Amino acid sequence: MKKLNLSIIIVSNTRTASTDKSGKLLKKLIVNDGHKVINKVIVPDDIYQIRSIASSCIVDSKIDAIIISGGTGITGSDGTPEAVRVLLDKEIEGFGELFRSISYTKIKTSSLQTRALAGV
Repeated sequence: MKKLNLSIIIVSNTRTASTDKSGKLLKKLIVNDGHKVINKVIVPDDIYQIRSIASSCIVDSKIDAIIISGGTGITGSDGTPEAVRVLLDKEIEGFGELFRSISYTKIKTSSLQTRALAGV
């Protein structure tokens, strides 16, 4: 398996470097699998700020993939899917369904509140 260089973007209006548990866990899991985290950024849940950071990662030739966590819920401030969808050349159909299915075993019907997506 090819070792990847990844960027982690945490979308949150409340998390800081010291309170960002999900970003720390993602980084640990990625590194433990032998991949490299090129950068980890916390960005407010703002469509244009998310899009700007993601775009800068897309054009960075050192980054193979981007993982964005947060901002996929159904509240008024959740805008990650809207920010990212327009940047995708292809959406990976079925990813959201699989994500919700796996999440269901842990968080039950709350898994339906995510609008997770993936793409190229």
